[in-house]
Amino acid sequence: MGAVPLTRHTELGKALRALRTASGRTGESVARRASMSAGKLSKIENCRIRPTLTDVDLILGALGVSDEAKAEFLEAARAEATEATAWRLLRRMGPWKHQQAIKAIEQQTAVFRVFQGQLIPGLLQTPEYMTAVFSLPPALPEETRARTVAARLERQAALYEAGRAFRFLICEHVLRWLICDPVVMAVQLDRLVSLSRLPNVTVGVLPLERRMPDFPMTCFSLYDDRLVLVETFHSEIATREPKDVETYAETFERFASAARYGEQMRGLVEAVRDGFLCGEEHG
Repeated sequence: MGAVPLTRHTELGKALRALRTASGRTGESVARRASMSAGKLSKIENCRIRPTLTDVDLILGALGVSDEAKAEFLEAARAEATEATAWRLLRRMGPWKHQQAIKAIEQQTAVFRVFQGQLIPGLLQTPEYMTAVFSLPPALPEETRARTVAARLERQAALYEAGRAFRFLICEHVLRWLICDPVVMAVQLDRLVSLSRLPNVTVGVLPLERRMPDFPMTCFSLYDDRLVLVETFHSEIATREPKDVETYAETFERFASAARYGEQMRGLVEAVRDGFLCGEEHG
């Protein structure tokens, strides 16, 4: 499929609509493949809302465009290469929809890397731990929380897919950070140990007693070498700028060199888990 010419004055939404029309696909089918509503796609194509970089990437993936066309469209969408989406906006849109969008990105990712200095990574969380996370201020309403937990659980099926690689780096203090009852945390750590044995999953823990190459300024997720999502207190920041992606990839590898893996990692996690269980017994 050839590229639709883009000029300085061409509106991206109209160009995306022209590309979809040329493909012969309906808006409903493209929206479904891109994990967004048909209404949202229509608003993007009619220039009523500005698509995010993630939106553009998902739409282009759904259309199966050539690398040449994708590069041209993403360059047009990269006028502001780094964008921040406030959590309050994602909350209004429906946090389960955000989980579905992340799932769509993950489905297009061969190597997924996560650095976490705040929480157990979402793909490794138990339902009880997820519920505790989404109960933190500002707590989600019960129905919304249940839908968001279900959407996050659906993402975890990717861990069992052949041909995918998942690398997780977790700071030791995360294992001890009580956002839930100790018994829930103990079960969560058991789950972490279990998933670490999957052939395509690598879990590293950064121990407190080891000298670190840097400090955990924030947590981030790397999708191959094309996209980084960074979480702050107020927003989720997405960047596809190659230099920025390279910075996060290099940061990940620096931390990875200081982590514990395999039986050493599992021994550390199990010791923390046992501490929670002993505390419950003597409580």
